[in-house]
Amino acid sequence: MEFVLLGFADMPHLRWFLFGLFLTIYIIILMSNGTIFLITKLDSTLQSPMYFFLENFSFLEICYVSVTLPKMLMNLGTHRRRISLVACATQMCFILMLGTTECLLLTVMAYDRYVAICHPLHYSLIMNPTVCVQLVIGSWIVGIPFQIVQTYQIFSLPFCGSNQINHFFCDFPPVLNLACVDTSVNEVLIYLVAVFFGVVPFLLIVGSYSKIISTILKLPSATSQTKAFSTCSSHLMVVGLFFGSGIITYLRPKSSHSEGTGKVLSLFYTILTPMINPMIYSLRNQDVIMALRKLL
Repeated sequence: MEFVLLGFADMPHLRWFLFGLFLTIYIIILMSNGTIFLITKLDSTLQSPMYFFLENFSFLEICYVSVTLPKMLMNLGTHRRRISLVACATQMCFILMLGTTECLLLTVMAYDRYVAICHPLHYSLIMNPTVCVQLVIGSWIVGIPFQIVQTYQIFSLPFCGSNQINHFFCDFPPVLNLACVDTSVNEVLIYLVAVFFGVVPFLLIVGSYSKIISTILKLPSATSQTKAFSTCSSHLMVVGLFFGSGIITYLRPKSSHSEGTGKVLSLFYTILTPMINPMIYSLRNQDVIMALRKLL
């Protein structure tokens, strides 16, 4: 009827340090992404497709961390680590749906930059308001049926042994380890979904930025090249961090699964990237900085 999220129970001496650290990170994520969402909504100079995608991306990051961090903080602060079967399934489902949305939205943002830099004369025609709305809606809803079915299949398995999940949230690998039947079919399904929603978007993003970099190299000004390369490298660093940690988590063989490594990798794609994304995608942007100054 319920599981126990062990989280960081093996480090009791660091309990309050971790509580303070994750609380600070959560506040930073809420404030930075909330600010970007607010200024892209209110400022008339930020009403272009790029900022429309950033607005949705910032809202997504707030939702994403709010599925895991509050529960983690409660567990650290109260030592009450229990979570019901239904709550665990709900948390897993939302993590997977929002994670899928992030993969697709990052791909859409890379495509937007590709069109803007490689086809500037056709940008307003290709990225018209209708197309932008369709791309965002598609990013939010495409993964929902897949992840609901996948979560249902996981929690239809019999759990008849230990109820202790050695993780700080309900993730696939540690929950599957508690099932007392053969889970090979579920693992194959996880691999297929991870390839479709993880590897394929990652390759599309790399392809978009390859075209962007090729176009940048043709720019006559060295200053323009340096500025564009700086932006591209920052974006690719965040993409690599998010996709790399996520793909390794869900695509590595079960025999190589280490619970400690799984927890560390999960910290990268659930907490670290939502914290640095606003700085990389928005707060280095002069238009966003000017809009923020006006708002303040």
